[in-house]
Amino acid sequence: MPERNIDFGKFGARGIKGSDAVARKLDELADGIVTPVTAKRGLMARLHYLTRTDHSRQAARDAGLTVSDRTLKAWLDEKRRPSSANLERIDAAYRQVRRHNVARHLLRRLNSAGGTRVEIHPLNQSQVPRPLQRLVEYRTMNVRRWDRIVETWASGDHQGLDDAWADVIVDLGSQWGQYEYVTNIGFAA
Repeated sequence: MPERNIDFGKFGARGIKGSDAVARKLDELADGIVTPVTAKRGLMARLHYLTRTDHSRQAARDAGLTVSDRTLKAWLDEKRRPSSANLERIDAAYRQVRRHNVARHLLRRLNSAGGTRVEIHPLNQSQVPRPLQRLVEYRTMNVRRWDRIVETWASGDHQGLDDAWADVIVDLGSQWGQYEYVTNIGFAA
């Protein structure tokens, strides 16, 4: 892509990659358990989600939760408490399995009725010297095909998501490169 930013923030601009903002919003839409994994309630909810069926157990193993069935049973019976490293693995496995489980539902909702309206809030240039500031304004666009974006998000492919998002923002016209980094991207499903 010709307008990819190579040295973002050199003059003080602040923001995040648009694809990261999209991933953050999709995570927000897919998030189910809000209690932290360090709390008993959050841990138990995640363990029940990851162990209720043979399919979810296999998905948890594939996501990196590789403990024995005996250890899992001890955690569920509250006879033992997972280490902090295992708490992180449980949370990461939960997020990955949850993404996979809700991806199809999110995709259907985002693609329905001709797509979803997306609000793009430009990067923050308040720290950039006045002569170097660009005129970048708030934009909206309708994204009609979310298939590749949701697929790469669900699989955890950050580079693929970045490429998929870049293909979408090209529809903004000749100044699409100004929206590679943003302060926020908003949409609802």
